[in-house]
Amino acid sequence: MPLHMIKLCVGCDTVEELEAWRAADVAGGRPWTLRTRQTPKRAAEMLDGGSVYRVFKGMVLCRQAILDIATVGEGPNARCEVTLDSLVVRVAPTPRRAFQGWRYLEAKDAPADLPQDLAHDIPAELARQLRELGAW
Repeated sequence: MPLHMIKLCVGCDTVEELEAWRAADVAGGRPWTLRTRQTPKRAAEMLDGGSVYRVFKGMVLCRQAILDIATVGEGPNARCEVTLDSLVVRVAPTPRRAFQGWRYLEAKDAPADLPQDLAHDIPAELARQLRELGAW
């Protein structure tokens, strides 16, 4: 059973903003890389089908498959780079309180994927209002 990572998405309020931000960076042909301070001790479990779930304004809204995890640098300059799949999969909106850094997320606690036709058919503003009301 894969182990996942959950992380706050800082600087973007919606999944669409995240995708637009990344689209501006794609021209260089670089892979989608998430940089963190700490390398997960359970990285092998995360590479076995794990994803990064992203929290936007208190709601988990999407995930991306983890392709690779590498430690870059040495000593106090060491950092972790998590290479992600470019496909952003929308998930059932799930409330999540704020936290610092990232956390492990067990597969049993991970939100379910939304059907692709449903994920893109609902306007972002309507989806936000439904989430705020707790109706979605």
